[in-house]
Amino acid sequence: MKIKLLFESVKKGNKSSALAMTGNTLIAVTEFIAGSISGSGAMFAAAMHSLGDAVNQGFIFIGSVLSQKKPSKRFPNGFERLNHIFSMIAALVVFTMAVETIREGCHLIYHPVEPSTGLLMNIFILILNLVIDGAVLIKAMKEINHDSGITVKGLRIVLESFKNVGRATPPTRFVFYEDLVSVTSALLALIAVVITSITNLHLLDGVFTVIIGLLMLGVSIRLAYDNIVDLIGSSPIVRLKNGWQK
Repeated sequence: MKIKLLFESVKKGNKSSALAMTGNTLIAVTEFIAGSISGSGAMFAAAMHSLGDAVNQGFIFIGSVLSQKKPSKRFPNGFERLNHIFSMIAALVVFTMAVETIREGCHLIYHPVEPSTGLLMNIFILILNLVIDGAVLIKAMKEINHDSGITVKGLRIVLESFKNVGRATPPTRFVFYEDLVSVTSALLALIAVVITSITNLHLLDGVFTVIIGLLMLGVSIRLAYDNIVDLIGSSPIVRLKNGWQK
């Protein structure tokens, strides 16, 4: 019976985070391999971000599963706030990865490294990254609109998701911010790989690496702030049929 209940809880877990965890694990492995072969700092930064994403989405998915536990005598208010706690843990992981990425970027600025080989491989992997993270981002946007009780199609999916991201559940909100940075990071890494391969501007590799790290840092701080506010309860947050309403 317990196994059946656990299976049901897993099925009801946040689908965006589960999809993002799987996709980013695959991306991180390929990016680390490509970065080791080519010596690209931007590829290293993208790999670090993908690895952080995979770990974080695992935390978020676990939190979304555990938060469904029914209230008990010891915890009569239920376990919904576990979503915020796991999101806080994930934000700390992003912060740590961001600091490491910025450190690596600064090192590459002072000691530029000329990329060796693997240009086509790097480009292919980064395009794959854009496709996978882009698909996850669109999925998260659709869930934001669903949580907000909005039914839209086409370009309005994107516009309404940015407008209503604050009304989404913590797991969906986390996936949205993370994959927004992932797509941006992959695009910046792609630009850096191409430029440093056809020019002598190897300094840009470190500059783009620092920019990616700063984006990760900004996301970690924003996510930590949002979850601290929700945990403190500056305004009541009630889980309704259409999502989190403030």
